[in-house]
Amino acid sequence: MEVATGETVKSTLKEVFGYDTFRGNQEQIIQNILNEKNTFVIMPTGAGKSLCYQLPAIVQPGTAIVISPLIALMKNQVDQMNAVGINARFLNSTLSKTEMNKVKKDTISGDVKLLYVAPESLTKEENVEFLKKANISFVAIDEAHCISEWGHDFRPEYRRIKSIVGLLGQVPLIALTATATPKVQLDIVKNLMMEESTVFKSSFNRANLYYEVRPKQQAKKQLIRFIKEHKGKSGIVYCLSRKKVEEIAEFLRVNDIKSAPYHAGMDSNVRMANQDAFLNEDVDVIVATIAFGMGIDKPDVRFVIHYDAPKSIEGYYQETGRAGRDGLEGKCLMFYSYNDILKLEKFNKDKAVTERENAKLLLEEMASYAESSVCRRKQLLHYFGEESHAANCEMCDNCTHPKEQFEGSKYIQTVIKAVHLTENRFDINHIVNLIIGKETQHVKSYSHDKLEVFGVGRDESETFWKAVVRQTLFNEFIKKDIDNPGVFKVAEKGLQYIADPYSVKISKDHEYETEGEEEESEKTTVDAKAYDENLFEMLKGLRKKIAKQKNLPPYVIFQDPSLEEMATLYPTSQDDLKTIIGVGDSKAKKFGKPFIELIEKYVDENDILTASDVLIKTSGAKSKNKIFIIQQIDRQIDLEEIAESRGMKYEDLVVEIEHICDSGTKLNLDYYIDQLLDDDRQEDIYDYFMSAESDDLNAAFDELGEDYSEDEIRLMRIKFMSEFAH
Repeated sequence: MEVATGETVKSTLKEVFGYDTFRGNQEQIIQNILNEKNTFVIMPTGAGKSLCYQLPAIVQPGTAIVISPLIALMKNQVDQMNAVGINARFLNSTLSKTEMNKVKKDTISGDVKLLYVAPESLTKEENVEFLKKANISFVAIDEAHCISEWGHDFRPEYRRIKSIVGLLGQVPLIALTATATPKVQLDIVKNLMMEESTVFKSSFNRANLYYEVRPKQQAKKQLIRFIKEHKGKSGIVYCLSRKKVEEIAEFLRVNDIKSAPYHAGMDSNVRMANQDAFLNEDVDVIVATIAFGMGIDKPDVRFVIHYDAPKSIEGYYQETGRAGRDGLEGKCLMFYSYNDILKLEKFNKDKAVTERENAKLLLEEMASYAESSVCRRKQLLHYFGEESHAANCEMCDNCTHPKEQFEGSKYIQTVIKAVHLTENRFDINHIVNLIIGKETQHVKSYSHDKLEVFGVGRDESETFWKAVVRQTLFNEFIKKDIDNPGVFKVAEKGLQYIADPYSVKISKDHEYETEGEEEESEKTTVDAKAYDENLFEMLKGLRKKIAKQKNLPPYVIFQDPSLEEMATLYPTSQDDLKTIIGVGDSKAKKFGKPFIELIEKYVDENDILTASDVLIKTSGAKSKNKIFIIQQIDRQIDLEEIAESRGMKYEDLVVEIEHICDSGTKLNLDYYIDQLLDDDRQEDIYDYFMSAESDDLNAAFDELGEDYSEDEIRLMRIKFMSEFAH
C-alpha cells in the first residue's frame, strides 16, 4: 500500500478539517496507522480522537471500518464528513434493507472512505461476507473500553471483534478510548491481541472543566437556577431513567428553557431530530439517559449536569468530557444522594455474580468520589493511573471551598500497617473493619482480630476511616492491585513513610443527608448554607409579631422551610410568593403582604437576584392528580374510595393530601373526620396544635399517641392547618 507523505497529511488537515497544526500525539498516531502498525490510543474526550482515524482513512486507498457502539455518534460524524466532501456512511439497525444494500455496493466499489459499523452489525454473517469483498485500509475500534468487564459500558459483542476482523485478513487495528483505567487497558490489549501495538497515552486532565458536587436537596430548584444563570448556553442534563429524562425535559420546557429529551426508547426519527436541534442551537439543553451514550460532537457545550449519580467514574468522566471541548469554559455539576447509588445497586441484582460484584465496586468508587473532600481533579486523574501533584487545582468545589484539615500522620501509618499486615490482599471494607475492631466473619476467619492494628481506631467512625484510606491512596502510600480490583497494596513510598514519617494533612469526607426529600413537590428544607441568614432572622421576627397579633402559633403563619426558601429566592410579588414551598394562593393573600414588603425593601437595599429569575413551574403531571383529589374531597367522597379510584394505598393518599395542604390549599375534611371523632376529641387535638411549637407529627404522636391513632392525628392536623393557616 502506498504511504501518504507528510505534506499530503498536513494539506488534508488544513483542507478538510481546517487546522494548521496537530494537537498532542495526533501526528505520531496518524503516521503509525499509515505505517500499518497496530495502534492503541488513550485520549480524553475532546482531545481529537476521531481525527486520528478519519485523516488516515482519507489520505490512503480503501475503506476504513470504524466500529462504534453509539448510533448518535455515527450519524454525527458521517454528517460532518459528508459536509466537507468526504464520502462516509454507516451500517446499523436504523437503515432499511434497500439503504443497506446501497451502502454495501458503494463500499465494494471503493467510493466510501469511512464506514461506521455497529458491533452488532459486524457479527452478522452476511456483513462479514460483504466486508471480505471490500478493500479495507484498517479497522478502528472506538470506545474500546466496551471490551472489558471492568469498563463502564461492557458489551459482550465487543469480545468477538478480534475473531471477526481476523476473517478479513491482515488488517491493521487502532483501538481508541477516552476512559480506561490501568486494569481496562490491560483487558483491551489482551482481548485484541495487540501486545505489540504502539501505545499513545495523553493526559486525562481537562484543565478548563470545573467539577462540583452538590447535595441532591431541592434538586429541581437548583437545576432551574443553575441553567438560568447560564442562559442561552448549551448544556446536557443526564438522568438515570427514560421516564426521568422525559419528566425533566418537560419541566425545563415549561420553565421557558429550550430543551429536548434523548434516550434509546424514543422513536429514532424523533431522537435524531432532537439531536440535530441541539447541534443547530434550536435547543439549548438536551436531557439524556446515563445508560445511552450521547456521542454528540458539539464543541461549545458549556455545562454538563448529572441530575442522578452515574454508574461509574469512567461514565462520569466521559459524560463530563462533553463540556468545553473547544477549550473554553465547562462546568460539571452533579447532584448527589446515596439513594441514587442504592437504586443503581438494585438494577444490578439480576446480573451474573461476577458482573454484579464488578458493578458494585464501580458504584463504591463513584460514591467515594462524590463524598470525598480531596481535590476532584486529583481523584479523577488518580483513578486513571495519572498523578497530580498540584496542591490546589482551583477548578473544583473541594479546592475553592476546602474542608478544614487536620494532622493525619498517625492515621495514615495505621492504614499502611493494616494493609501490610494483611499481606496486600484485602479491600477497603476489610481494612476499615480491622482498624475499628469489627469482628466480622472475614476478619475472624483470617485471625486478623489477633493483629496489633485490630481495634486501634475504634474511637473514630467507619466513614472517617474510609476517608483516611482513600487519602492514603491519593498520597501514594498504598496503591491499587491492577489484577485484583478493589484490593490495596503497600507502595514503596508507604514502607519508607513507616520508617520515617512526616506531617501529612487530611480532611474528613462530606456528609450528605440520605434521609429526606430530593424534589420540591414534597416538604423539604433548603440547605443551611443556601439561604440568607440575615433575611431569615428578619422574617422570623416578622412572623412572631404577626402571630402575636392574630393569637396563633408562629408556625401557622409560615413554617421554617417556607421562611428559609423566601430567604433563598427573595419573592417580591404575590405570584413569586405562591411558588414558595408551603405557600398557596390563600396563605399568600392572608399573610403575604408584610413579608413581601420586608423582602422587597431588603432586596433594594442589597441589590439581590429575586425569585422572578428562578421561578419554578410544575410540568403538570402531579398537578392533575392533585386536582382530582381536591375535586373528590369537595364532593365529600370517602378517602378510601378516592384512594381505590386512583389505584393508591389509603396511607399514600393521606400523605398526598398532607402535601396538598402544606403547599397552601384549604381542604374541608369535616365530612370524613366527623365519622371518626366526636367534637370533644377533635377539640382535644386542636388544643394541642394551638399550643405546640410546631406541627411536627412525631412530636404530636409522642404527646397524643396513647389516646389517638396516627390516622386521627394526621387528619386533624390537616383540618387545623386548613382552618388557621389558609
